[in-house]
Amino acid sequence: MTAELVRGQNHPLPHTRLEIRVSAGHPVLAAAALGDEEGRLAGPEALVHPGAAALPGVEVPRQAAARHRLDVDLAAVRDTVHRVSVLLALPAGTGGPTRFGASAAPVVSVGAPDGTVIADYTITGLDREAALVALELYRRQGAWKVRAVGQGYEGGLAALLADQGLDRAAELAGAVLEAAAEGQTPAVPAPAPRAADAAGRVPESEAARLTAPTRPVVPPPPPAAPPVPPAPGGPIDYTHPRRRQGETPTAAAADGPAPDPAGFPAPVAGDATGWTMEERLYNQVWGMFEDLARTTAAYRSACDFAESRLDQELDRVLSDPRSRVGGAGDTARAAAKARHDELTARAQEALDRDLAQLTAESEVVEPALPAAYARWDSPVWQAYRVPTEAPMAVRLGDLHLPERTGLRIPFLARLPLARGLWVDSGRGHSEAAALLDPAELRRLALDSAVAHAVRLLAVHPAGTFRIRVVDAAGAGASAFAPLVESGVLAGPPAAGAAGVQAVLKQLTERVDLLQMAARAGAAEDLPPGLDAAEELLVVHDFPHGFDDRSVNQLRYLADEGPAVGTHLLLIADRADAAAYGPVLDPLWRSLTRLTPVPDDHLADPWVGHAWTYEPPAFPAGSRVMRQVLDQLGDFRRQ
Repeated sequence: MTAELVRGQNHPLPHTRLEIRVSAGHPVLAAAALGDEEGRLAGPEALVHPGAAALPGVEVPRQAAARHRLDVDLAAVRDTVHRVSVLLALPAGTGGPTRFGASAAPVVSVGAPDGTVIADYTITGLDREAALVALELYRRQGAWKVRAVGQGYEGGLAALLADQGLDRAAELAGAVLEAAAEGQTPAVPAPAPRAADAAGRVPESEAARLTAPTRPVVPPPPPAAPPVPPAPGGPIDYTHPRRRQGETPTAAAADGPAPDPAGFPAPVAGDATGWTMEERLYNQVWGMFEDLARTTAAYRSACDFAESRLDQELDRVLSDPRSRVGGAGDTARAAAKARHDELTARAQEALDRDLAQLTAESEVVEPALPAAYARWDSPVWQAYRVPTEAPMAVRLGDLHLPERTGLRIPFLARLPLARGLWVDSGRGHSEAAALLDPAELRRLALDSAVAHAVRLLAVHPAGTFRIRVVDAAGAGASAFAPLVESGVLAGPPAAGAAGVQAVLKQLTERVDLLQMAARAGAAEDLPPGLDAAEELLVVHDFPHGFDDRSVNQLRYLADEGPAVGTHLLLIADRADAAAYGPVLDPLWRSLTRLTPVPDDHLADPWVGHAWTYEPPAFPAGSRVMRQVLDQLGDFRRQ
């Protein structure tokens, strides 16, 4: 299970041998600081950087690059080292950005040597910073954890090193940057050749997965560099970034299915890599997601370049007094406009071609998706049977971009959930929500949350997943009625402050016991009556019915529950909890925000597009929910 970290969040490390991978989309310098229990460095010798690239247990690359791999063996670091901080800085003289906020957010992944990704951290919210502490590995009670830091410094590497307590920080920073500029060894070894699928997509973890002795969990395809606008006056490359290099469309289709009119192979459901059809479809959906993000980024970049070039050429015309008036000026302006139109037309042609292929692929893949990945109106739900094993992911809705709103990509989340879910019942910044009455918006939020809960329950084998409901005011009785009537709930919805406290007390005690047993490796010593099945706590109309103690217990469940199978589904308007101030900020950040109406609040990990999220909904008049719940209720009674 890959943990998607947010700033300040920590996660246990099951291994001491680690690979830390950095993807920034532009050259960055990577270093590591080895600190004591309070994070202080003994001196410059505690800094691992391109000029001194190795210390016991830590090795960093010797030059700046867009991608890095740092090798860490926490068992080999000195006993005085209690904190290993990963540092990133922008080098000078590479032609890249001078601040992190001018490009796509850097991504740092912590993984095992076999390729299994333990935790990912996308460092968002950066602006003028030129150096940052990305994350830290720290020793706590004999065990190692990773914490997402994301602390930036406008003063660059010198300010960062000074904050680490090092003397003569500016001089040391200069030496580090100079060593990186002189480095000759590759920052990341070139990957071995890999087999591509019919669309040319192969997850970077594929080689490790195929050679690993056991089947590890496959993370989503790792982030990569965003498209870079061409230099002024240079050619524009319209080649799709994920098409196989060296092949024309016709050649690519020569040995495969009959090509479409554009010459590309006819799409096939499940033609991605994977051990099972479910895994291949999962990887194919992620490949489509990345393809759409990149082809749209290429189109937008080309249009921006065309606009910039037109502005430059018009400025040159206007700056020359001889061409401001008369036929020469008109001719120059017309020529500049013609070049602009040609560039945008070519970009639109490339975009239309790629979108047509992705649309054809979506039309083939969508009907082939299993129930966990399928829309509620898919025929697969009419033939639903209670599964015998849990899927690797679940669908939380759809995503699309404004360039082609009809092309919907399934929004899949890995199971078990690494983060809780929050269905936002407030207006936020959504245009669709602003047009609705607050009461109607709250009703839609509740219905959306029930749909998520039913799907999570439906895709797990009977008896391995339970749902508890907290509805302090009883305002959601009608929406929760199908769950109550079918008998799939672990107990009746808890009402009133006393009911809230009772449920939270039971769950926090359960999480404490499971965590202690896991840390001690003594699962057999758990109380006989303790059920280890996963649980989903649905909280409606938060914070109604919650006191300070209950709020703290809920925060604890959100942070620590997912690691032991206790998950949270919150239905709340953040404005209703404004009285708590910043106390609840970590809670909101720890949850995946979903909306009951379309909203463009999600970003992809590759180029940072604003994607419009659409929640799942049962078709009008559909009895799918009742049929699914009836089957689950029958299994529970049996």
